[in-house]
Amino acid sequence: MSKAYVFTRNGGPEVEALVDRDRPVPGPGELLVAVRAAGVNPVDWKLRTGYSRPGSEPQPFPTVFGSEAAGVVEAVGPGAEGFAVGDEVFGNPVTGGYAEHTLLPVAVTAHKPAGLSFTDAAVLPVAAATAYDGVHQLGLAPGATLLVTGAGGGVGTAAVQIARHMGVRVIGAASEAKKDFVESLGAVHVPSGAGLADRVRAAAPDGIDAVFDLVGGDTLREAATLLADPATLVSAGGKQLAAELGGAPVERARTAAVLDAVADLVVEGVLRTYVTRTVPLAGAGEALRAVEDGHALGKSVIEVTA
Repeated sequence: MSKAYVFTRNGGPEVEALVDRDRPVPGPGELLVAVRAAGVNPVDWKLRTGYSRPGSEPQPFPTVFGSEAAGVVEAVGPGAEGFAVGDEVFGNPVTGGYAEHTLLPVAVTAHKPAGLSFTDAAVLPVAAATAYDGVHQLGLAPGATLLVTGAGGGVGTAAVQIARHMGVRVIGAASEAKKDFVESLGAVHVPSGAGLADRVRAAAPDGIDAVFDLVGGDTLREAATLLADPATLVSAGGKQLAAELGGAPVERARTAAVLDAVADLVVEGVLRTYVTRTVPLAGAGEALRAVEDGHALGKSVIEVTA
């Protein structure tokens, strides 16, 4: 048997539980991985409440939390080429990451570099990869000015760093409590909330060239008014609204090549993961609450004992 943190039906925190389950069996193109660390993301609690990813099939209950994980290969399914038992890997699991064991499809699994910890690797497949995809989708030239909303969260933290590495000036919108943190990333901080557009204009009197939105709603609507060309807006926080405003959702590549790229950035010292909270598997609910409350700084990780 193998322990996993699950939700037993759609609802609030009361439907969460740590349970024993059969160890997953890898199918074609899959790896059985002994999890060492799993990243915590807003989508995790959203799925618990009934949200479903576009085009996805309903998952049977109980459903294991977690969309990103790192660990050690214990078994290789048919046709899962390029991997062997004992390999250290990270990627997007198909059977949840908040668990002692999970399955990773090789298409979205990468070898973990020796210089990268399991804890840091576990936060790359969702947050860092989304940031990488979004920044590259905008295709900004050095010297351009980018507004990142939600700059103090997991995706925002990575987006600011990647954009700064590309020579882009970044305005980071986040709560006042995250001001010092956002500025430490190399961004110009502006407080989030009503009146955002005026504060951004004051911080960037020559205007901004693009928006990478991670919040959605009224923040996204207000940020869009700052752009001369709405096509230079991408969003992971309000995908449908972004399209209605003339922008686009972040186009996720979901490939091992992107995972390799963000891992290299971490190893090279360009990208810091800013893991600010680690908990054991039994404390997964604590980490979820911090993310669900919307006040988490940086990334939270569940560490699983070998």
